[in-house]
Amino acid sequence: MIEILTPTELTRARESGALVADILHTLKRRSTVGTNLLDLDRWAQAMIVEAGASSCYVDYAPSFGRGPFGHYICTSVNDAVLHGLPHDYALADGDLLTLDLAVSTNGIAADSAISFLVGDSKPAESVTMIDATERALAAGIAAAAPGAQIGDISAAIGSVLSAAGYPINLEFGGHGIGSTMHQDPHVSNDGRPGRGYRLRPGLLLALEPWVMVDTAALITDADGWTLRSATGCRTAHSEHTIAITEDGAEILTLPTRTNSRGVAFT
Repeated sequence: MIEILTPTELTRARESGALVADILHTLKRRSTVGTNLLDLDRWAQAMIVEAGASSCYVDYAPSFGRGPFGHYICTSVNDAVLHGLPHDYALADGDLLTLDLAVSTNGIAADSAISFLVGDSKPAESVTMIDATERALAAGIAAAAPGAQIGDISAAIGSVLSAAGYPINLEFGGHGIGSTMHQDPHVSNDGRPGRGYRLRPGLLLALEPWVMVDTAALITDADGWTLRSATGCRTAHSEHTIAITEDGAEILTLPTRTNSRGVAFT
């Protein structure tokens, strides 16, 4: 299913996007050495409930997971890259943490992910990898103009990741989003320009470049959800939800000081 949002629905999408971004910004600030992943999940739950929004994850039970997910946020550490199931783990100095969050406000969802280093230790290889995913995300957003095609976005993302020297996994990538979290079209993190669905104003996409240092192969953790690098190398993941408009792509998942309900996040 591919949805094209009305102007009213796009307003709701902006509210969801701002909420997701504000929660992620708050959780990043709270992710210090010694912070437990289960605390991050509880804080995410509290902020979602306080804002009157709904989690897209708690009851999520796709074919690739051992569902339902049962938590409010994905917490992926070091060699974990996608769908990290929160568990009893205290963050250590230098850990590479990815937080991935999707919520729905008034029936419209938004999805975003950030990767960052915890504490004072900043391994150069990890800094470089996070930067590559952020640059690839920016390139994909720049390519998302009305009349362009999905392949243009994929090619833009893939060119940045390939130039940085990272293998690219094509099993999981970006996706359409709207009244549900995961929709068509699929947005691969590499591809050929001039291929695929043609972008139209009102289309929402979640773009999410992610890489692993030295492999494109994934393994599934014993928890049935967390996807890790097959070699145990570190990973990074960056994601924004964007709306296609007449003037280009609008990033919906940028933080604000308060969300539209006046709830401040610190």
